[in-house]
Parts: sequence; C-alpha cells; structure tokens
Amino acid sequence: MTLWVIKIGTSVLRGTKEKSTAEVIDQIGSSIALSKNKGDSLIVVSSGAVGLGCHRLGKKERPNELANLQASAAVGQVQLMAHYESCLKFFDYKVAQILVTRADFESRESFRNVSMTLRKLLEWGIVPIVNENDAVSTEELKCGDNDTLSALVATAVTADQLILLTDVDRLYSADPRTNIDAQPISDVLHPKELKSLEGIQSNAGNWGTGGIKTKLAAARIATSSGITVHLADGRNPKILKEILKGARGGTVFHPHPKPMGTRKSWLAHALKPVGSIHLDKGACDAIQNKGASLLLVGVKQIEGHFAANQAVKIIDTESKEIARGISSLSSETLQNALRSPKTGMNSPLVVHRDVLVLTDELLS
Repeated sequence: MTLWVIKIGTSVLRGTKEKSTAEVIDQIGSSIALSKNKGDSLIVVSSGAVGLGCHRLGKKERPNELANLQASAAVGQVQLMAHYESCLKFFDYKVAQILVTRADFESRESFRNVSMTLRKLLEWGIVPIVNENDAVSTEELKCGDNDTLSALVATAVTADQLILLTDVDRLYSADPRTNIDAQPISDVLHPKELKSLEGIQSNAGNWGTGGIKTKLAAARIATSSGITVHLADGRNPKILKEILKGARGGTVFHPHPKPMGTRKSWLAHALKPVGSIHLDKGACDAIQNKGASLLLVGVKQIEGHFAANQAVKIIDTESKEIARGISSLSSETLQNALRSPKTGMNSPLVVHRDVLVLTDELLS
C-alpha cells in the first residue's frame, strides 16, 4: 500500500474551453478511485477555490482586493467540494474537507493535530481534500502556497510519494517558453543539486517566481523527509493514472539519502522564524560539532522581537544561518540578560538541542 499526496494546481483545475473544471475533477477522481481500489491511501491538496468562486459570481477577472479574494474563495470552496463529493461518491468513496493555513503547522501541538485528523480519515477510507483557508487568510493567497502546503501535509502523514500536477511537463534549466537552450531535467538526485537549482531559478526572471520556485521549495521539504516527489503535467489526462500505477512524473526528485525525522522536518520547514540570535565562535562550534544546546553565554546579539517558544534563526560570526530552533526565552529577556550579564551562575538555556536543527543537515 502506498500513501500518496496529490497537489492539483489552479492551472490544471481551471480546465479548457473543451473541458470544464467538473470534467477535470471527474478525471482525477477516476484515477484516485482506481488507486484506492488496489489498497492505496490518498490525500488531495487542491487549489481552485478563488477561480470557481469568481466563475460562480460571474466575475470576468480575478479580484485584486483582499476582501474580494477572500469572499470569492468562500463561495468557490463550496463549489470545489461539491465537485469532489459528486465525483468520488460515484465510486462509493467519501471525501472530507480540511481547511488549514501555514499557522496550523507552526506549533507542535497543532501540527500533531493535523496529522492525527488526516490519519484517522485515511484509516476510515475517506479521501481528505485539503486546501488553504483562503477565506480568512491573508498572505496565504499568494501563488504557489498550496505547493508548500502539500509538502507539509506529506511530511505530517509521512507519505511515500508526493505528486505536483501543474501546467509544465517537467523541470527545465530555464524557461522553455522563452529560451530555446533550456534543457529538460528528468531527475534531481541529491539535496545539494536541488539547492543549486533553487538558486538558478531564483535568478531566472519569471521562470523563477511563483510556480516553479515554490515547487522546488516543496520538493526540498518533502525529499528531506524521505518522500519521492513527481513534477508532472496535469493537463495530460493520463498522467495521474500512470504515476499512481507506478510510472514516473516528468521530473522526479529523489528522497534525501538520510531523511530527517518528522520532528526535525517540522522545525526546519513548518516554522517561520521571527527573529535571529547571533553567536560567538565557541557557541557555533559547540552547536555544529558537539551536539550542544545553545546557552546564553554564547549569544552576542539579538535581532527582531519574539516571545518565548517562538522560532528563531541561529547566526554565526559571518552572518550565516547555521541552524534554527525554538527559543526558550523572549527577545526582551535575552536583551536584558545581555545588558546585565550575571557571573558565578550557570548560563541559562536559550535553545535546547531537542528543538534545534542544523542547516547543514538539509544539504548533507
């Protein structure tokens, strides 16, 4: 049995003049049903709520104002779930709606709750349909958020494979629409190769923003947890069915050779650092080479405002991030301690080793 997470992009769900969104979802549902019939479990991370809402409301263009986007998403979410419900009901499978935001992954407790809910639905044989809660979120409405969401979902349930269905057939070295020298990339084998590709795409104009850039970020998150990622052209009506049968996507991102556990993956990818702690050389060496926790005695400088138990970046003497973790002390407490250092006492704990992950662990 294989546990799949399938991310379906707006570019796929919007359909064409010849094929409606409902017909696209029927096609996807048929592939899902075949896979479930052979014992697989599947989670769908689906875009499309804003577009369907706009269509339902008779809007010719996607709104620009946030309130209009959120209201359109609220209307469209009903349409989206109705399509999935109708399609999978035909094959005698039930669906469940899960609306989340990035914030739902940013505490260990909420991350675990998301995981437990999804696992219980899978245990009951239900197909969870996950979407960003666009009706109430703000920055989450940016293009590509569901790529990151799908990778976080895959990590939360320890999926075997993640499929990213989009409107390109594979990853290229540059935008093939404008660069005739763009070379197809069939396999990404190592995290260092993936990191290099992220750097190239970031400097590649429009090809490096939105769609491709966020898919590379999603691949980095998932592969670091031991999950195989397929990038495939969802406009091809046969591709999903073929991958679920054991074929491959246009580009396959292979799992990290030494996957990190779920806890470390959560620390590395789900948390959004809200500040930085700069260390002296001795503290850097202790953290990187001796498996030590971070103590106050090794802290040189604090940046940003954060409360206790919030995520921070840990910075070395050359202003390079070497780790990230959860600070046991607020920025205010740390600043006060740095201004009035106490001697003759044990140095307070700032970041415990159990809630710290090294940056190098993602690339080794």
